[in-house]
Amino acid sequence: MIIVDCKDVEPILNELAIYVSDQVAAVPALKAHQFVLSPIEDDEEINQVEVITSIKEFLESIGEKQNFAVISNSNKIMIKSILGKKIEREAKKSTEQMFSCAHCGHVTRYEVEHNNHVKIHYL
Repeated sequence: MIIVDCKDVEPILNELAIYVSDQVAAVPALKAHQFVLSPIEDDEEINQVEVITSIKEFLESIGEKQNFAVISNSNKIMIKSILGKKIEREAKKSTEQMFSCAHCGHVTRYEVEHNNHVKIHYL
């Protein structure tokens, strides 16, 4: 499991999580200012170097690579602003509400599916 801290790049958190998880074949779970990457199979490991490379590729694709440093410490990766600059573009607003499980991070856009999923945790 790898935690990616995105406080300085929060407006692109969702896009970044999707891009990185696709590149390293991991399952993302979104949190307030970060996302967590978990391996698809329990016996697999996520390559931290690949995660860092994917983050740098994404930042380069939006023209922000020179303004941010990607720092790793154990299983946590932080994206820090070099000169105090923050990404100013607005996060894309979804027209549909998403429901997230507080227990495991499962995300769905359907409230009924979410409620049934939460019940499974209490069986």
